[in-house]
Amino acid sequence: MRTTLTTEQPVRTTDITPTPAVTAADADPGLQSAARRARRRRTALVWLGRIVVPVVIIGGWQWFTAAGVVDKFFFGQPSGVWHSLVQLFTKGTAFGSIWLNLEITIREAVYGFLLGTGAGIVFGLALGQNRFLADVLGPYIKVANSIPRIILGSIFVVAFGLGTFPKVLLAAVLVFFIVFFNAFQGVREVDQNLVANVRVLGASPFQVARHVTVPSALTWIIASLHTAFGFAIIGALVAEVLGAQHGIGLVIVQAQGQFDMDTVFACMLIMAVVTLVAEYLLTLLERRVLGWRPPSRSEVAAI
Repeated sequence: MRTTLTTEQPVRTTDITPTPAVTAADADPGLQSAARRARRRRTALVWLGRIVVPVVIIGGWQWFTAAGVVDKFFFGQPSGVWHSLVQLFTKGTAFGSIWLNLEITIREAVYGFLLGTGAGIVFGLALGQNRFLADVLGPYIKVANSIPRIILGSIFVVAFGLGTFPKVLLAAVLVFFIVFFNAFQGVREVDQNLVANVRVLGASPFQVARHVTVPSALTWIIASLHTAFGFAIIGALVAEVLGAQHGIGLVIVQAQGQFDMDTVFACMLIMAVVTLVAEYLLTLLERRVLGWRPPSRSEVAAI
């Protein structure tokens, strides 16, 4: 009887572990330092441009008015605007201190901004998800959006008096349509395949709206807020011009009646600073709320 002996050879296994991807910038420290220098150079150029633009505009404005090329009686003068700013913050206005009038205008704009934003988001999400409701109310919303805002402001002032409410209402109307159309379009841009998959998994309409629709439309909504606050300021000022007891708009009307263009430009400068501060705060809000969002191409290029 023949006996066959077999020897089992040990099988050699190779441990395969994924290696992290190494980019060209990680492999070459020189590329990293070059990228940092390029970012610093671009930032310096941006700030240089931001400084040069107002210097050229203000310097040219001052030179043209001083030389008599432009009549400072109608167009003001930077030195006169600065003098008016000093007068406003030291001596106040005929309607109280500048801080009181500024606080009233900002409060009206903020209240209108919050009211218009809330209503715009609610109606935009509701009509964006309900096509029947959008078809029914769509023509009426377009008609309401076509009404001149100054006419609405006159109606509000006549109906509700010279208090705060008509200013808030007009600012809210201006903000509402901006936020509404962005929220509505943001809902319509949601990936319907994703919505269908979530529904197949048993999600309720509320869960679909909470976890899919609203996060997808949030980018559109936040983007609209940057423009909306500026319109809230405009709404408050227009309503104050039409009729008010206090506010920056009332100060502008008085300066206009006295042909004091320096004070008009000074009030414009004050409101521009307020708008820039609001824009900075909205940018911080956007970064916090949309922190989960993947960076866009422009953001990746800036990194």
